[in-house]
Amino acid sequence: MEIVYVYQKLRKDFGRAPKFTDLPADTLSETLPNPDMMMEYVERNPTDVGIQCIPEFSEHEVNTERFELHSQGVLHLEGGWPKDVDPSEVDQTLRFIKKTEKDEDYIRTIKGLGESLEHLIRQNNAIDIYEEYFVGDAVDHSGEPPSAKTLTVFRDPNTIKRTATCISWYPDGGRKVAVSYAILQFQRQPEGMPLNSYVWDVHNPNYPELELHPASPLVCIEYNPKETHLMIGGCYNGLLQYWDDRKGSAAIESSPIEKSHRDPVYDVAWLQSKTGTECATVSTDGQLFFWDIRKLGEPTEGMPLQVGTDGPTLGGVTLSYDVQAGPTNFLVGTEQGTVLLCKRKSKSPSDRIGAVYPGHHGPIYALQRHPAFPKNFLTVGDWTARIWNDDLKTPIMTTKYHASYLTDGCWSPTRPGVFFTTKMDGTLDIWDYFFKQNDPTFTLQVTDIPLHTLRVEERGRLIATGAADGSTTLFEICAGLSVAQSSEKISISQMFDREAKREKNLETRAKELRLAAKKAEQQQAKDKKADDEEKEEQKLKEVEREFFEMISAGDDASGVAPGSNESA
Repeated sequence: MEIVYVYQKLRKDFGRAPKFTDLPADTLSETLPNPDMMMEYVERNPTDVGIQCIPEFSEHEVNTERFELHSQGVLHLEGGWPKDVDPSEVDQTLRFIKKTEKDEDYIRTIKGLGESLEHLIRQNNAIDIYEEYFVGDAVDHSGEPPSAKTLTVFRDPNTIKRTATCISWYPDGGRKVAVSYAILQFQRQPEGMPLNSYVWDVHNPNYPELELHPASPLVCIEYNPKETHLMIGGCYNGLLQYWDDRKGSAAIESSPIEKSHRDPVYDVAWLQSKTGTECATVSTDGQLFFWDIRKLGEPTEGMPLQVGTDGPTLGGVTLSYDVQAGPTNFLVGTEQGTVLLCKRKSKSPSDRIGAVYPGHHGPIYALQRHPAFPKNFLTVGDWTARIWNDDLKTPIMTTKYHASYLTDGCWSPTRPGVFFTTKMDGTLDIWDYFFKQNDPTFTLQVTDIPLHTLRVEERGRLIATGAADGSTTLFEICAGLSVAQSSEKISISQMFDREAKREKNLETRAKELRLAAKKAEQQQAKDKKADDEEKEEQKLKEVEREFFEMISAGDDASGVAPGSNESA
Protein backbone atom coordinates (compact mmCIF):
# COMPACT_ATOMS: atom_id res chain seq x y z
CA MET A 1 0.00 0.00 0.00
CA GLU A 2 1.45 3.36 -1.06
CA ILE A 3 1.63 6.11 1.55
CA VAL A 4 0.17 9.25 0.03
CA TYR A 5 0.71 11.70 2.86
CA VAL A 6 2.51 11.58 6.17
CA TYR A 7 1.38 13.67 9.12
CA GLN A 8 4.30 14.77 11.26
CA LYS A 9 4.12 16.13 14.78
CA LEU A 10 6.82 17.15 17.16
CA ARG A 11 7.21 15.42 20.51
CA LYS A 12 6.71 18.66 22.37
CA ASP A 13 3.29 19.06 20.82
CA PHE A 14 2.00 15.79 22.28
CA GLY A 15 -0.73 16.45 24.81
CA ARG A 16 -0.95 20.17 24.17
CA ALA A 17 -4.37 21.71 24.34
CA PRO A 18 -5.67 22.36 20.83
CA LYS A 19 -6.49 25.86 19.77
CA PHE A 20 -9.04 25.95 16.98
CA THR A 21 -9.36 28.86 14.56
CA ASP A 22 -11.66 29.50 11.61
CA LEU A 23 -10.08 28.96 8.18
CA PRO A 24 -11.45 29.49 4.71
CA ALA A 25 -12.85 26.52 2.79
CA ASP A 26 -10.30 24.41 1.00
CA THR A 27 -10.94 21.65 -1.54
CA LEU A 28 -9.09 18.48 -0.69
CA SER A 29 -10.39 16.19 -3.46
CA GLU A 30 -12.81 16.50 -6.37
CA THR A 31 -14.40 13.78 -8.53
CA LEU A 32 -16.30 15.13 -11.54
CA PRO A 33 -19.01 13.11 -13.37
CA ASN A 34 -18.05 11.30 -16.56
CA PRO A 35 -20.80 11.46 -19.22
CA ASP A 36 -19.25 8.60 -21.17
CA MET A 37 -19.86 6.17 -18.31
CA MET A 38 -23.59 6.90 -18.49
CA MET A 39 -23.83 5.05 -21.77
CA GLU A 40 -22.58 1.86 -20.13
CA TYR A 41 -25.23 1.89 -17.36
CA VAL A 42 -27.93 -0.80 -17.82
CA GLU A 43 -30.70 -1.31 -15.25
CA ARG A 44 -31.29 -4.98 -14.36
CA ASN A 45 -35.02 -5.60 -14.04
CA PRO A 46 -36.07 -7.97 -12.61
CA THR A 47 -33.34 -8.92 -10.22
CA ASP A 48 -33.15 -12.25 -8.33
CA VAL A 49 -31.93 -11.72 -4.80
CA GLY A 50 -31.76 -14.36 -2.07
CA ILE A 51 -32.26 -13.39 1.54
CA GLN A 52 -32.61 -15.29 4.82
CA CYS A 53 -35.24 -13.76 7.09
CA ILE A 54 -35.18 -16.02 10.13
CA PRO A 55 -33.54 -15.49 13.49
CA GLU A 56 -30.20 -17.15 14.00
CA PHE A 57 -29.99 -19.73 16.78
CA SER A 58 -27.13 -21.44 18.43
CA GLU A 59 -27.29 -24.53 20.63
CA HIS A 60 -26.41 -24.05 24.27
CA GLU A 61 -26.47 -26.53 27.13
CA VAL A 62 -26.59 -25.68 30.80
CA ASN A 63 -26.24 -28.19 33.60
CA THR A 64 -27.63 -26.79 36.83
CA GLU A 65 -27.16 -28.36 40.20
CA ARG A 66 -30.31 -29.67 41.88
CA PHE A 67 -31.35 -27.62 44.86
CA GLU A 68 -32.47 -30.12 47.47
CA LEU A 69 -34.65 -29.09 50.37
CA HIS A 70 -35.47 -30.83 53.60
CA SER A 71 -37.88 -29.92 56.34
CA GLN A 72 -36.84 -29.13 59.89
CA GLY A 73 -39.05 -28.30 62.82
CA VAL A 74 -38.73 -26.99 66.33
CA LEU A 75 -41.13 -28.03 69.07
CA HIS A 76 -41.67 -25.19 71.50
CA LEU A 77 -43.29 -26.07 74.81
CA GLU A 78 -44.92 -23.39 76.93
CA GLY A 79 -42.50 -22.37 79.65
CA GLY A 80 -42.22 -19.88 82.50
CA TRP A 81 -44.33 -21.88 84.92
CA PRO A 82 -43.02 -23.05 88.28
CA LYS A 83 -42.42 -26.73 88.81
CA ASP A 84 -45.43 -27.07 91.07
CA VAL A 85 -47.78 -25.66 88.38
CA ASP A 86 -49.03 -27.95 85.61
CA PRO A 87 -49.62 -25.85 82.42
CA SER A 88 -52.26 -28.29 81.21
CA GLU A 89 -54.42 -27.68 84.31
CA VAL A 90 -56.54 -24.57 83.86
CA ASP A 91 -57.29 -24.15 87.56
CA GLN A 92 -53.62 -24.17 88.56
CA THR A 93 -52.62 -21.67 85.88
CA LEU A 94 -55.46 -19.28 86.78
CA ARG A 95 -54.55 -19.50 90.45
CA PHE A 96 -50.90 -18.71 89.68
CA ILE A 97 -51.86 -15.78 87.40
CA LYS A 98 -54.07 -14.20 90.09
CA LYS A 99 -51.28 -14.61 92.64
CA THR A 100 -48.75 -12.98 90.30
CA GLU A 101 -51.03 -10.03 89.51
CA LYS A 102 -51.15 -9.17 93.22
CA ASP A 103 -47.36 -9.01 93.49
CA GLU A 104 -46.01 -5.45 94.10
CA ASP A 105 -43.09 -5.89 91.69
CA TYR A 106 -45.48 -6.96 88.93
CA ILE A 107 -47.77 -3.98 89.57
CA ARG A 108 -44.84 -1.53 89.60
CA THR A 109 -43.41 -2.96 86.35
CA ILE A 110 -46.75 -2.80 84.56
CA LYS A 111 -47.25 0.83 85.60
CA GLY A 112 -43.78 1.73 84.36
CA LEU A 113 -44.37 0.11 80.97
CA GLY A 114 -47.89 1.46 80.67
CA GLU A 115 -46.90 4.98 79.60
CA SER A 116 -44.67 3.87 76.71
CA LEU A 117 -47.17 1.24 75.58
CA GLU A 118 -50.02 3.75 75.69
CA HIS A 119 -48.10 6.07 73.35
CA LEU A 120 -47.48 3.23 70.88
CA ILE A 121 -51.11 2.10 71.02
CA ARG A 122 -52.28 5.62 70.22
CA GLN A 123 -49.94 5.71 67.24
CA ASN A 124 -51.39 2.44 65.94
CA ASN A 125 -54.92 3.75 66.35
CA ALA A 126 -54.09 6.99 64.52
CA ILE A 127 -52.49 5.30 61.49
CA ASP A 128 -54.21 2.73 59.32
CA ILE A 129 -51.50 0.12 58.99
CA TYR A 130 -53.63 -1.92 56.56
CA GLU A 131 -54.10 0.88 54.03
CA GLU A 132 -53.03 -0.02 50.49
CA TYR A 133 -51.26 2.90 48.90
CA PHE A 134 -50.62 1.47 45.45
CA VAL A 135 -53.87 -0.13 44.36
CA GLY A 136 -53.92 -0.22 40.57
CA ASP A 137 -56.67 -0.91 38.11
CA ALA A 138 -57.83 -4.45 37.49
CA VAL A 139 -55.80 -6.14 34.78
CA ASP A 140 -57.74 -7.59 31.85
CA HIS A 141 -56.37 -11.04 30.99
CA SER A 142 -58.98 -11.85 28.33
CA GLY A 143 -56.55 -11.24 25.48
CA GLU A 144 -53.83 -13.39 26.98
CA PRO A 145 -53.22 -16.64 25.08
CA PRO A 146 -53.91 -19.73 27.23
CA SER A 147 -50.84 -21.49 28.52
CA ALA A 148 -49.61 -23.79 31.26
CA LYS A 149 -46.20 -24.77 32.54
CA THR A 150 -45.02 -27.83 34.42
CA LEU A 151 -43.66 -27.07 37.88
CA THR A 152 -42.71 -30.51 39.18
CA VAL A 153 -43.48 -34.22 39.05
CA PHE A 154 -44.00 -36.46 42.09
CA ARG A 155 -43.18 -40.08 41.24
CA ASP A 156 -44.09 -43.22 43.13
CA PRO A 157 -40.79 -44.21 44.80
CA ASN A 158 -41.63 -47.94 44.74
CA THR A 159 -40.49 -50.34 42.04
CA ILE A 160 -44.03 -51.67 41.54
CA LYS A 161 -45.81 -48.75 39.93
CA ARG A 162 -49.37 -48.13 41.07
CA THR A 163 -52.05 -45.77 39.84
CA ALA A 164 -52.40 -42.39 41.53
CA THR A 165 -56.06 -42.87 42.43
CA CYS A 166 -56.85 -39.65 44.31
CA ILE A 167 -55.29 -36.25 45.06
CA SER A 168 -56.10 -33.88 47.92
CA TRP A 169 -54.62 -30.40 48.41
CA TYR A 170 -53.65 -29.12 51.84
CA PRO A 171 -56.42 -26.61 52.70
CA ASP A 172 -54.17 -23.86 54.07
CA GLY A 173 -52.24 -22.38 51.16
CA GLY A 174 -51.63 -25.49 49.08
CA ARG A 175 -48.15 -26.10 50.46
CA LYS A 176 -48.45 -29.87 50.13
CA VAL A 177 -50.57 -32.49 48.45
CA ALA A 178 -51.69 -35.95 49.55
CA VAL A 179 -51.75 -38.71 46.91
CA SER A 180 -53.24 -42.18 47.30
CA TYR A 181 -51.90 -45.12 45.28
CA ALA A 182 -53.58 -48.41 44.36
CA ILE A 183 -54.12 -50.90 41.54
CA LEU A 184 -57.87 -51.00 40.93
CA GLN A 185 -57.99 -53.88 38.45
CA PHE A 186 -59.53 -56.94 40.04
CA GLN A 187 -56.95 -59.60 40.95
CA ARG A 188 -54.19 -57.67 39.18
CA GLN A 189 -52.32 -56.72 42.34
CA PRO A 190 -48.88 -58.37 42.22
CA GLU A 191 -47.38 -60.13 45.19
CA GLY A 192 -45.38 -57.83 47.41
CA MET A 193 -47.14 -54.69 46.23
CA PRO A 194 -46.54 -51.84 48.72
CA LEU A 195 -49.56 -50.32 50.46
CA ASN A 196 -48.08 -46.91 51.25
CA SER A 197 -49.46 -43.56 50.17
CA TYR A 198 -47.61 -40.27 50.46
CA VAL A 199 -47.88 -36.59 51.34
CA TRP A 200 -45.64 -34.44 49.14
CA ASP A 201 -44.23 -30.96 49.66
CA VAL A 202 -44.68 -28.96 46.44
CA HIS A 203 -41.15 -27.54 46.80
CA ASN A 204 -39.44 -30.89 47.38
CA PRO A 205 -40.36 -33.55 44.80
CA ASN A 206 -37.41 -35.78 45.66
CA TYR A 207 -38.67 -37.27 48.92
CA PRO A 208 -42.19 -37.45 50.36
CA GLU A 209 -42.85 -35.39 53.46
CA LEU A 210 -44.95 -38.10 55.09
CA GLU A 211 -45.58 -41.77 54.44
CA LEU A 212 -49.04 -43.17 55.20
CA HIS A 213 -49.37 -46.84 56.19
CA PRO A 214 -52.94 -48.05 55.54
CA ALA A 215 -54.29 -51.54 56.10
CA SER A 216 -55.09 -51.83 52.39
CA PRO A 217 -54.23 -49.70 49.33
CA LEU A 218 -55.95 -46.32 49.53
CA VAL A 219 -58.50 -45.59 46.81
CA CYS A 220 -59.48 -42.11 48.02
CA ILE A 221 -58.06 -39.54 50.44
CA GLU A 222 -59.27 -36.16 51.64
CA TYR A 223 -57.93 -33.41 53.92
CA ASN A 224 -60.21 -32.05 56.63
CA PRO A 225 -61.05 -28.42 55.72
CA LYS A 226 -61.55 -27.49 59.39
CA GLU A 227 -58.82 -29.50 61.13
CA THR A 228 -56.17 -29.24 58.43
CA HIS A 229 -53.88 -31.84 60.01
CA LEU A 230 -56.45 -34.63 59.68
CA MET A 231 -56.81 -36.87 56.62
CA ILE A 232 -59.48 -39.46 55.91
CA GLY A 233 -58.87 -42.37 53.54
CA GLY A 234 -60.97 -45.12 52.01
CA CYS A 235 -59.28 -48.48 51.47
CA TYR A 236 -59.57 -51.09 48.75
CA ASN A 237 -60.93 -53.66 51.22
CA GLY A 238 -63.73 -51.32 52.37
CA LEU A 239 -62.14 -49.96 55.56
CA LEU A 240 -62.14 -46.30 56.58
CA GLN A 241 -59.06 -44.87 58.31
CA TYR A 242 -57.88 -41.43 59.33
CA TRP A 243 -54.46 -39.91 60.04
CA ASP A 244 -53.00 -36.94 61.88
CA ASP A 245 -49.86 -35.76 60.10
CA ARG A 246 -48.47 -34.51 63.43
CA LYS A 247 -48.52 -38.03 64.88
CA GLY A 248 -46.69 -40.01 62.22
CA SER A 249 -47.45 -42.54 59.52
CA ALA A 250 -49.73 -44.92 61.41
CA ALA A 251 -53.49 -44.49 61.24
CA ILE A 252 -55.14 -43.06 64.35
CA GLU A 253 -58.18 -45.32 64.08
CA SER A 254 -59.76 -47.72 61.61
CA SER A 255 -63.28 -49.02 61.11
CA PRO A 256 -63.86 -52.75 61.79
CA ILE A 257 -64.12 -54.98 58.76
CA GLU A 258 -67.55 -56.33 59.72
CA LYS A 259 -69.05 -52.81 59.92
CA SER A 260 -67.36 -51.41 56.82
CA HIS A 261 -68.11 -51.50 53.12
CA ARG A 262 -67.91 -54.81 51.30
CA ASP A 263 -66.36 -53.21 48.20
CA PRO A 264 -63.64 -50.57 47.78
CA VAL A 265 -64.44 -47.13 49.18
CA TYR A 266 -64.34 -45.10 45.98
CA ASP A 267 -65.08 -41.65 47.42
CA VAL A 268 -65.22 -39.84 50.75
CA ALA A 269 -66.39 -36.35 51.72
CA TRP A 270 -66.16 -34.32 54.93
CA LEU A 271 -69.48 -32.97 56.21
CA GLN A 272 -70.24 -29.65 57.83
CA SER A 273 -70.68 -30.12 61.57
CA LYS A 274 -69.85 -28.37 64.81
CA THR A 275 -67.06 -30.81 65.61
CA GLY A 276 -65.72 -31.15 62.06
CA THR A 277 -65.36 -34.90 62.51
CA GLU A 278 -68.25 -36.24 60.40
CA CYS A 279 -67.82 -37.68 56.93
CA ALA A 280 -69.62 -39.77 54.31
CA THR A 281 -68.39 -42.64 52.14
CA VAL A 282 -69.75 -44.38 49.08
CA SER A 283 -68.92 -47.75 47.55
CA THR A 284 -69.98 -50.09 44.77
CA ASP A 285 -71.65 -52.33 47.37
CA GLY A 286 -74.66 -50.00 47.07
CA GLN A 287 -74.33 -48.26 50.45
CA LEU A 288 -73.86 -44.64 51.48
CA PHE A 289 -72.43 -44.58 55.02
CA PHE A 290 -72.12 -41.66 57.43
CA TRP A 291 -69.31 -41.73 60.01
CA ASP A 292 -67.91 -39.86 62.97
CA ILE A 293 -64.15 -40.35 63.21
CA ARG A 294 -64.31 -40.03 67.00
CA LYS A 295 -66.12 -43.37 66.97
CA LEU A 296 -65.33 -45.51 63.94
CA GLY A 297 -66.70 -48.68 65.51
CA GLU A 298 -69.73 -48.47 63.22
CA PRO A 299 -71.30 -45.95 60.87
CA THR A 300 -73.72 -43.51 62.47
CA GLU A 301 -76.18 -44.04 59.62
CA GLY A 302 -76.51 -45.95 56.36
CA MET A 303 -78.48 -45.36 53.20
CA PRO A 304 -78.97 -47.98 50.46
CA LEU A 305 -78.61 -46.67 46.92
CA GLN A 306 -81.87 -48.21 45.74
CA VAL A 307 -84.42 -46.48 43.54
CA GLY A 308 -87.85 -47.43 44.87
CA THR A 309 -88.69 -50.39 47.03
CA ASP A 310 -88.39 -52.96 44.23
CA GLY A 311 -85.63 -51.31 42.19
CA PRO A 312 -82.09 -52.65 41.85
CA THR A 313 -79.28 -51.50 44.13
CA LEU A 314 -76.83 -49.23 42.32
CA GLY A 315 -73.10 -49.11 42.97
CA GLY A 316 -71.74 -45.73 44.04
CA VAL A 317 -68.52 -44.45 42.47
CA THR A 318 -68.42 -40.69 43.17
CA LEU A 319 -69.82 -38.46 45.89
CA SER A 320 -70.45 -34.70 45.95
CA TYR A 321 -71.42 -32.67 49.01
CA ASP A 322 -71.98 -28.90 49.08
CA VAL A 323 -73.52 -27.04 52.01
CA GLN A 324 -74.96 -24.36 49.69
CA ALA A 325 -77.13 -27.00 48.02
CA GLY A 326 -78.42 -28.22 51.40
CA PRO A 327 -76.58 -29.63 54.42
CA THR A 328 -78.46 -32.93 54.11
CA ASN A 329 -78.37 -33.34 50.31
CA PHE A 330 -75.83 -35.56 48.57
CA LEU A 331 -75.15 -36.35 44.92
CA VAL A 332 -73.94 -39.89 44.18
CA GLY A 333 -72.65 -40.99 40.79
CA THR A 334 -73.14 -44.68 40.08
CA GLU A 335 -71.36 -47.22 37.92
CA GLN A 336 -74.62 -47.65 35.96
CA GLY A 337 -74.32 -44.08 34.60
CA THR A 338 -77.02 -42.38 36.69
CA VAL A 339 -76.79 -39.66 39.34
CA LEU A 340 -78.83 -40.01 42.55
CA LEU A 341 -79.92 -37.07 44.69
CA CYS A 342 -79.91 -38.50 48.23
CA LYS A 343 -81.68 -36.77 51.11
CA ARG A 344 -80.40 -37.80 54.51
CA LYS A 345 -83.22 -36.39 56.66
CA SER A 346 -86.19 -37.73 54.70
CA LYS A 347 -88.99 -39.08 56.86
CA SER A 348 -89.64 -42.25 54.88
CA PRO A 349 -86.98 -44.51 53.33
CA SER A 350 -88.70 -44.32 49.94
CA ASP A 351 -88.19 -40.52 49.81
CA ARG A 352 -84.44 -40.67 50.46
CA ILE A 353 -83.72 -40.88 46.73
CA GLY A 354 -85.10 -37.49 45.74
CA ALA A 355 -84.25 -37.56 42.04
CA VAL A 356 -82.57 -39.74 39.43
CA TYR A 357 -80.59 -38.23 36.55
CA PRO A 358 -79.83 -40.80 33.81
CA GLY A 359 -77.51 -39.84 31.00
CA HIS A 360 -74.11 -41.54 30.78
CA HIS A 361 -73.40 -44.85 29.06
CA GLY A 362 -70.94 -46.02 31.71
CA PRO A 363 -69.67 -45.25 35.22
CA ILE A 364 -69.56 -41.63 36.34
CA TYR A 365 -65.94 -40.93 37.24
CA ALA A 366 -66.36 -37.31 38.38
CA LEU A 367 -69.22 -35.42 40.02
CA GLN A 368 -69.04 -31.91 41.46
CA ARG A 369 -71.45 -29.08 42.14
CA HIS A 370 -70.62 -25.66 40.77
CA PRO A 371 -68.90 -23.55 43.46
CA ALA A 372 -70.79 -20.38 42.41
CA PHE A 373 -74.10 -21.88 41.22
CA PRO A 374 -74.91 -24.86 43.50
CA LYS A 375 -78.04 -25.80 41.53
CA ASN A 376 -75.78 -26.85 38.65
CA PHE A 377 -73.37 -29.77 38.75
CA LEU A 378 -70.80 -31.39 36.46
CA THR A 379 -70.56 -35.08 35.59
CA VAL A 380 -67.80 -36.85 33.67
CA GLY A 381 -68.23 -40.32 32.21
CA ASP A 382 -67.89 -42.39 29.04
CA TRP A 383 -66.80 -39.93 26.29
CA THR A 384 -68.48 -36.71 27.47
CA ALA A 385 -68.74 -34.16 30.25
CA ARG A 386 -72.22 -32.87 31.06
CA ILE A 387 -73.66 -29.97 33.04
CA TRP A 388 -76.96 -30.53 34.85
CA ASN A 389 -79.60 -28.58 36.75
CA ASP A 390 -81.31 -29.94 39.87
CA ASP A 391 -84.77 -29.28 38.42
CA LEU A 392 -84.22 -31.13 35.13
CA LYS A 393 -83.73 -34.79 34.30
CA THR A 394 -81.68 -34.04 31.17
CA PRO A 395 -78.32 -32.21 30.91
CA ILE A 396 -78.47 -28.55 29.94
CA MET A 397 -75.03 -28.61 28.25
CA THR A 398 -72.91 -31.47 26.90
CA THR A 399 -69.45 -31.57 25.40
CA LYS A 400 -68.79 -33.34 22.14
CA TYR A 401 -67.98 -37.05 22.12
CA HIS A 402 -64.23 -37.55 22.36
CA ALA A 403 -62.25 -40.33 20.75
CA SER A 404 -60.81 -41.31 24.15
CA TYR A 405 -62.53 -42.05 27.45
CA LEU A 406 -62.80 -39.27 30.02
CA THR A 407 -61.49 -40.19 33.46
CA ASP A 408 -61.98 -37.17 35.74
CA GLY A 409 -63.04 -33.54 35.84
CA CYS A 410 -63.70 -30.61 38.16
CA TRP A 411 -64.70 -26.94 38.20
CA SER A 412 -62.30 -24.05 38.57
CA PRO A 413 -62.67 -22.55 42.08
CA THR A 414 -62.00 -19.01 40.82
CA ARG A 415 -63.54 -18.79 37.33
CA PRO A 416 -67.26 -19.67 36.99
CA GLY A 417 -66.99 -20.60 33.32
CA VAL A 418 -63.93 -22.88 33.43
CA PHE A 419 -63.72 -26.60 34.13
CA PHE A 420 -61.08 -29.26 33.53
CA THR A 421 -61.20 -32.83 32.21
CA THR A 422 -58.65 -35.62 31.84
CA LYS A 423 -58.65 -38.44 29.29
CA MET A 424 -57.22 -41.89 28.73
CA ASP A 425 -54.83 -40.60 26.06
CA GLY A 426 -52.93 -38.57 28.68
CA THR A 427 -54.29 -35.12 27.79
CA LEU A 428 -55.71 -32.40 30.03
CA ASP A 429 -58.50 -30.29 28.51
CA ILE A 430 -59.35 -26.83 29.84
CA TRP A 431 -62.85 -25.66 28.89
CA ASP A 432 -63.70 -21.96 29.04
CA TYR A 433 -67.43 -21.52 28.43
CA PHE A 434 -67.04 -17.75 28.75
CA PHE A 435 -64.95 -17.89 25.56
CA LYS A 436 -66.35 -20.82 23.55
CA GLN A 437 -68.45 -23.92 24.14
CA ASN A 438 -67.70 -26.23 21.20
CA ASP A 439 -64.07 -27.14 21.86
CA PRO A 440 -61.56 -26.95 24.71
CA THR A 441 -59.82 -23.61 25.03
CA PHE A 442 -56.51 -25.30 25.80
CA THR A 443 -55.32 -28.91 25.54
CA LEU A 444 -52.14 -30.05 27.24
CA GLN A 445 -50.44 -33.37 26.53
CA VAL A 446 -49.32 -34.34 30.03
CA THR A 447 -48.07 -37.86 29.31
CA ASP A 448 -48.52 -40.77 26.93
CA ILE A 449 -50.17 -42.99 29.54
CA PRO A 450 -53.74 -42.62 30.86
CA LEU A 451 -54.53 -39.92 33.39
CA HIS A 452 -56.69 -41.09 36.28
CA THR A 453 -57.36 -38.20 38.64
CA LEU A 454 -57.35 -34.41 38.75
CA ARG A 455 -57.54 -31.77 41.47
CA VAL A 456 -57.27 -27.95 41.39
CA GLU A 457 -55.88 -25.86 44.24
CA GLU A 458 -58.34 -23.45 45.89
CA ARG A 459 -56.68 -20.35 44.36
CA GLY A 460 -57.13 -21.76 40.85
CA ARG A 461 -53.54 -21.47 39.58
CA LEU A 462 -52.14 -24.92 40.44
CA ILE A 463 -53.43 -28.18 38.95
CA ALA A 464 -52.31 -31.67 39.95
CA THR A 465 -52.96 -34.69 37.72
CA GLY A 466 -52.35 -38.34 38.61
CA ALA A 467 -51.43 -40.95 36.01
CA ALA A 468 -51.61 -44.73 35.77
CA ASP A 469 -47.87 -45.11 36.43
CA GLY A 470 -48.09 -43.32 39.78
CA SER A 471 -46.69 -39.98 38.60
CA THR A 472 -48.38 -36.81 39.83
CA THR A 473 -47.69 -33.76 37.66
CA LEU A 474 -48.08 -30.25 39.04
CA PHE A 475 -48.97 -27.44 36.61
CA GLU A 476 -49.41 -23.70 36.84
CA ILE A 477 -51.90 -22.17 34.41
CA CYS A 478 -51.84 -18.60 33.16
CA ALA A 479 -53.79 -15.76 34.75
CA GLY A 480 -56.24 -15.72 31.85
CA LEU A 481 -57.53 -19.16 32.90
CA SER A 482 -57.53 -18.51 36.66
CA VAL A 483 -58.54 -14.85 37.17
CA ALA A 484 -62.25 -14.14 36.71
CA GLN A 485 -63.32 -11.37 34.35
CA SER A 486 -65.56 -8.51 35.44
CA SER A 487 -68.80 -9.76 33.87
CA GLU A 488 -68.03 -13.48 33.74
CA LYS A 489 -70.21 -14.60 36.64
CA ILE A 490 -73.27 -12.75 35.31
CA SER A 491 -72.74 -14.09 31.79
CA ILE A 492 -72.31 -17.69 32.94
CA SER A 493 -75.39 -17.40 35.16
CA GLN A 494 -77.42 -16.11 32.22
CA MET A 495 -76.06 -18.93 30.04
CA PHE A 496 -77.07 -21.60 32.56
CA ASP A 497 -80.51 -20.02 33.02
CA ARG A 498 -81.02 -19.83 29.26
CA GLU A 499 -80.04 -23.44 28.71
CA ALA A 500 -82.16 -24.58 31.66
CA LYS A 501 -85.15 -22.69 30.27
CA ARG A 502 -84.57 -24.23 26.85
CA GLU A 503 -84.46 -27.74 28.34
CA LYS A 504 -87.63 -27.02 30.32
CA ASN A 505 -89.38 -25.91 27.13
CA LEU A 506 -88.17 -29.03 25.33
CA GLU A 507 -89.29 -31.21 28.22
CA THR A 508 -92.71 -29.50 28.26
CA ARG A 509 -93.02 -29.93 24.51
CA ALA A 510 -92.04 -33.59 24.79
CA LYS A 511 -94.72 -34.10 27.45
CA GLU A 512 -97.29 -32.42 25.22
CA LEU A 513 -96.30 -34.64 22.30
CA ARG A 514 -96.47 -37.76 24.47
CA LEU A 515 -99.88 -36.69 25.79
CA ALA A 516 -101.12 -35.95 22.28
CA ALA A 517 -99.80 -39.30 21.06
CA LYS A 518 -101.48 -41.05 23.98
CA LYS A 519 -104.77 -39.29 23.26
CA ALA A 520 -104.48 -40.13 19.57
CA GLU A 521 -103.78 -43.74 20.45
CA GLN A 522 -106.78 -43.83 22.78
CA GLN A 523 -108.99 -42.21 20.14
CA GLN A 524 -107.69 -44.64 17.55
CA ALA A 525 -108.44 -47.56 19.87
CA LYS A 526 -111.90 -46.12 20.55
CA ASP A 527 -112.61 -45.66 16.85
CA LYS A 528 -111.33 -49.14 16.13
CA LYS A 529 -113.59 -50.54 18.82
CA ALA A 530 -116.58 -48.66 17.38
CA ASP A 531 -115.75 -49.94 13.89
CA ASP A 532 -115.45 -53.47 15.21
CA GLU A 533 -118.83 -53.18 16.95
CA GLU A 534 -120.42 -51.78 13.80
CA LYS A 535 -118.95 -54.57 11.71
CA GLU A 536 -120.15 -57.13 14.26
CA GLU A 537 -123.64 -55.63 14.20
CA GLN A 538 -123.71 -55.69 10.40
CA LYS A 539 -122.51 -59.27 10.45
CA LEU A 540 -125.29 -60.24 12.88
CA LYS A 541 -127.87 -58.50 10.69
CA GLU A 542 -126.54 -60.33 7.64
CA VAL A 543 -126.72 -63.68 9.44
CA GLU A 544 -130.25 -62.89 10.66
CA ARG A 545 -131.34 -61.94 7.14
CA GLU A 546 -129.88 -65.12 5.70
CA PHE A 547 -131.60 -67.14 8.44
CA PHE A 548 -135.02 -65.69 7.64
CA GLU A 549 -134.41 -66.16 3.92
CA MET A 550 -133.67 -69.84 4.51
CA ILE A 551 -136.87 -70.23 6.57
CA SER A 552 -138.92 -68.49 3.91
CA ALA A 553 -137.43 -70.68 1.21
CA GLY A 554 -138.29 -73.86 3.19
CA ASP A 555 -141.91 -72.79 3.75
CA ASP A 556 -142.39 -71.98 0.08
CA ALA A 557 -141.11 -75.41 -0.91
CA SER A 558 -143.58 -77.24 1.41
CA GLY A 559 -146.56 -75.09 0.31
CA VAL A 560 -147.43 -74.02 3.86
CA ALA A 561 -148.17 -70.42 4.52
CA PRO A 562 -146.23 -68.91 7.30
CA GLY A 563 -148.16 -68.93 10.60
CA SER A 564 -150.76 -71.59 9.54
CA ASN A 565 -151.29 -75.02 11.24
CA GLU A 566 -151.78 -78.12 9.07
CA SER A 567 -154.09 -80.75 10.64
CA ALA A 568 -153.33 -84.36 10.15
